[in-house]
Amino acid sequence: MKASTVPRTSTATTQRLTASPVPDADGRADSTQLEMARLVGVIAALREHCPWTAALTHDSLTTYLLEESYELIEAIETGHSEHIVGELGDILLQVVLHARLAQESAQFDLADVARGLSDKMIRRSPHVFHADGTLRPSFPASIAEIEASWERVKAAERAAVLTGTAIPAGREFRSEDGFSSEERAENLTASEGSLVAGTPASAGPFAGIPRSLPALAMAQKSLERAARAGLGAPPAAWDLGEQLGTEEELGRVLFGVVRAAQERGLDAERALRAAVRAFQEEN
Repeated sequence: MKASTVPRTSTATTQRLTASPVPDADGRADSTQLEMARLVGVIAALREHCPWTAALTHDSLTTYLLEESYELIEAIETGHSEHIVGELGDILLQVVLHARLAQESAQFDLADVARGLSDKMIRRSPHVFHADGTLRPSFPASIAEIEASWERVKAAERAAVLTGTAIPAGREFRSEDGFSSEERAENLTASEGSLVAGTPASAGPFAGIPRSLPALAMAQKSLERAARAGLGAPPAAWDLGEQLGTEEELGRVLFGVVRAAQERGLDAERALRAAVRAFQEEN
């Protein structure tokens, strides 16, 4: 099916059209819309007239997405804004390409992606938005309340997905959403743990953490989730004491661990990934 022959209007579009609840403060909304429309048109033309682009698939794009993500991280770490702009563009290209591929097979389109993201951010941010997407008159929530509410909404979303029910709409933010870590863990377990027993990647406090994450990122994310759920951290193999005062010192320690592993013929990435999985399964 040629890219230009897909007359698709998504079901979500026909069901509900909602204006953005947040006005563009600097007046660049029109420019953004024009440039996004131009980009979508460029990708559509490439899919139709460029053999290389036409041959792309969701699977073949995966490698590029990983590479572009790491290049964006490097640009951010070096602090060069012109590089960040370019790398963000490369990430956006991946989003538009994947959306175009899905549109051509009548699955979804870029509007569905944007709409779904807006709906999710509104649903997960009841301290900023009313359930209908309008802004609240004031924003009194603390960071602790925001984090607790965010986790509560995510747990309800995951439970809805696992049970095949509709994702719950947003509701009014309540100060009691800042429940304790014990209550948070109990809510997560009640809503998800009993639905898919024995699958920590899709249930409980570690639900949604990609198994494909680099081992260090996977470890850090798992420890953050465990802390929010009131779970204990695994015991340290040794006490580093004051050796970890800065990230530079931490980097030297981690690099030393990798060097020691290599000298012994061990795979540090695989070893850490296995340890993280064991921790998730134990909790």
